[in-house]
Amino acid sequence: MRRLAVVFLIILGSTTAQARILPPVAPPPRSGFRAEFLVDLTDVEKRIMALAAVVPADRFSWRPAPGVRSVSEVYMHIVGGNYLLATFVGAKSSAREEESTLEQITAKPRVLEELRKSFDHLRRAALTTTDRELDQPIRMFGNATTKRGALMMALNHLHEHLGQSIAYARMNGIVPPWSQLQ
Repeated sequence: MRRLAVVFLIILGSTTAQARILPPVAPPPRSGFRAEFLVDLTDVEKRIMALAAVVPADRFSWRPAPGVRSVSEVYMHIVGGNYLLATFVGAKSSAREEESTLEQITAKPRVLEELRKSFDHLRRAALTTTDRELDQPIRMFGNATTKRGALMMALNHLHEHLGQSIAYARMNGIVPPWSQLQ
């Protein structure tokens, strides 16, 4: 019993800060909007993570023109968006989201880790939002919408920047991994 308690305390102590700012999660829904959202989120996450993984580290600083986000800045913009948009469905603010220097993170291993953490955070926010809460009205960027609308905006934002990342990769002669399989 003591060993179990020690293991539990070690695991508890090693959890990330973001895991502590959201309540425990219920099992994923099997139907309805949140189930569909989670399927789409998982798909776009896999594509973004796979593409980021195949882009060489030395290309993370590449940008198509002066004044335009670099590869790493696009990925870190995704990170910031995931944290910010999760707050509209009730996720507590994260220290990562509040960093004014997110896009200054450029090292590939760190960018990949931050992407993964931000997807986990957004997924957890969707899982802790109930179906009943989805129609709850909220204000987002000065506009009236619902928590469902906030989750839709999160997906739209992810797909927009996946497309941008694909264009950046192809401009650098990199074929997205899922395209190579066909």
